[in-house]
Amino acid sequence: MRKQYVLIGLMALIVQLAQAQFTLDGQFRPRAEYRNGFQTLIPDGADAGFAINTRARLNAGYQTEAFKVYLSIQDLLVWGENPQIIPVDANNSFAIFEAWADLKLGGNWSAKIGRQVLSYDDQRFFGGLDWAQQGRNHDLAMIQYKGDFILDLGFAFNQDLDNNGGPLFGFQNVGTGYPNNNPFQYKTMQHLYAKKAWDGFAASLLLVNYGHQAFDTNSDPDGVNSLFTAGTHLTYKKGAFGAAANAFIQTGEFFNGSTDVGGAYLLGLDLTYKTSDKVTLGAGVELISGDDASTTDKTEAFIPTFGTNHKFNGFMDYFYVGNHINTIGLFDVHVSANFKLSDTSSLMAKVLNFSGDQELPSGEKSLGTEIDMVYSKKFKGYALKIGYSHLFAADGMYELKGVAESAAKDTQNWAWAMLIIKPKFLNTAK
Repeated sequence: MRKQYVLIGLMALIVQLAQAQFTLDGQFRPRAEYRNGFQTLIPDGADAGFAINTRARLNAGYQTEAFKVYLSIQDLLVWGENPQIIPVDANNSFAIFEAWADLKLGGNWSAKIGRQVLSYDDQRFFGGLDWAQQGRNHDLAMIQYKGDFILDLGFAFNQDLDNNGGPLFGFQNVGTGYPNNNPFQYKTMQHLYAKKAWDGFAASLLLVNYGHQAFDTNSDPDGVNSLFTAGTHLTYKKGAFGAAANAFIQTGEFFNGSTDVGGAYLLGLDLTYKTSDKVTLGAGVELISGDDASTTDKTEAFIPTFGTNHKFNGFMDYFYVGNHINTIGLFDVHVSANFKLSDTSSLMAKVLNFSGDQELPSGEKSLGTEIDMVYSKKFKGYALKIGYSHLFAADGMYELKGVAESAAKDTQNWAWAMLIIKPKFLNTAK
């Protein structure tokens, strides 16, 4: 009798799958890193760090004519972090990375609800942060239109159901005064994204307002400190030539609620030229406004809050990757070259020169020069990437990081190797 129930269940599942599309895939991504100056200057006499970690993901999608549901679970495994035979994960890294439903509302309209990735344009302000093994996601509801143009309207309200009191229904003042001791964890967010493409040209508009629960003693403890960002991304391509530009402005209140933000901006321009089928050259500049130290109750420093910041301003992550917030800003001038070595391999080389938008207390602006190189190779069913970066620090970098030049290593570098495997377990799509 039990076998009959199993057969009936399997037959019902087969019928259901025949009427819908079901996908099951995954990702296995181990990465080894040698850090000898990554994110900050390593002191002289300190040993370089070396570690291996792995991202393991399992993704499932289910789609009918009326809706689509997607679930992505992941764990981050640092090799050797778990003692032998320990019954639980040492760093508690197992998580649901995405869990959303996309409901069709008729015509070109839909509603996407749940935990999801926001990734727009070149990911300068909103990105999935795929380089980081944990990635970046958002819990929100979004109305979308996809037709001759794209429109997203998103709304988020983060809360703690374990707390029953207060107009904001949670997020208590703990530690630093930020939820979960994380100043980037917002309380509320509303955003609008619109994009239109023409022949060879595309333009997008992004408006974002996000708020942090106010914990400053001079403000309403149940209020929200809001920061508003408006920006555009423009792209142009004709023949071998390509161009991309970013322009953002920011105003409102800083995380702590006691500092106003005004006159903050980000401007960027990148040009590419394909000299042949095998070589593409690039050049660009980016200016991110910094804080004028002469004003104590106001900051002009721009924050690219939710972007994939590892992609910009050098792969060694000295700027805007959990650091360099509300400081002297950045002026980044860079050139690059991409070489197609074969049908399955390529090499990217990039040189970046950094200086501050504002002066350091010493009057210094120059921060240094970085060289980034990435080799990529595709094999049958998997891919390999190998990278090397080297920083030539200037006087300003030592001052910025609070390390005397005499106390820092002569060599500041970083190297990594990453294997990427994306198995396709099941796909019932017709």
